[in-house]
Amino acid sequence: MTDEQQQQVLIVDDNPLNIQVLAEGLSREYRIKIATRGEKALEIAETAPRPDLILLDVMMPEMDGYTVCRKLKEEDRTKDIPVIFITAKDHLEDELYGLSLGAVDYITKPFQFPIVEARVRTHMNLKRKNDLLEKLALLDGLTEIPNRHSFETLLQKEWRRCMRSEKEFSCLMIDIDYFKPYNDHYGHGAGDDCLRQIAKALKDALRRPGDFVARYGGEEFAVLLPETNCEGAATTAGEIRAAVKRLGVKHEFSEAADTVSVSIGGVCIVPGEDRSPRSFIDMADQMLYKAKLAGRDRIMF
Repeated sequence: MTDEQQQQVLIVDDNPLNIQVLAEGLSREYRIKIATRGEKALEIAETAPRPDLILLDVMMPEMDGYTVCRKLKEEDRTKDIPVIFITAKDHLEDELYGLSLGAVDYITKPFQFPIVEARVRTHMNLKRKNDLLEKLALLDGLTEIPNRHSFETLLQKEWRRCMRSEKEFSCLMIDIDYFKPYNDHYGHGAGDDCLRQIAKALKDALRRPGDFVARYGGEEFAVLLPETNCEGAATTAGEIRAAVKRLGVKHEFSEAADTVSVSIGGVCIVPGEDRSPRSFIDMADQMLYKAKLAGRDRIMF
């Protein structure tokens, strides 16, 4: 397993002996990070790559473990990190309180390391499966790019961010020209392969880390370009159209071109209170409709 694949445990304890025992034992299977104070633990947890699991002492100076857990669960970036309390507080009400804060397990001191190891492994396996399910829920099963749900989620987030910063925000709606005749004449297997090729071409055409492409539905794709002006969005649209052309996927039944082509509708605005993300998408859709009316295989802004 590579370093990138290896899961990471954050050990939070102000007792050096406890840290040594846990770190030495768990380092055979996991990458280890250490914090002796609550504030440092929160800082590590919020910094990528984030830990996959946190072993958290309760009784620490300045900020106790209960407070650390509460703060972790209040933040979107850290709320899904499993927390296991390891503590000398062994009363039933203490354990119930720790679990009520969102911890997944509670181990009392003095602990037996094999028990800690087994419980860590159980929760790490659950975390790995949950991460995979979450990833799959955001991807389109055919093209393996983000799906419409993922698009809608990011749209809301980037809309709010660009509205706060008063920066331009662009969107492209993209439709494969005459895709139904392609499916009808070449078969649905060829149609699926065509969709996969175009999805990859769109993804490869995007230059910046913040640019985002999703399969919006059927033969339609959508691109979000945060902090991108009209000129930049038009350039990206042109690169996307050209990338699809370069694929050279034969389409004898298209009235727009000899090979598979796309129509693109684009819009660029500064988000404001007088507009909504839905109206933003509707405007891009209207431009896409105009591109189709004008003969397809073209871009309209």
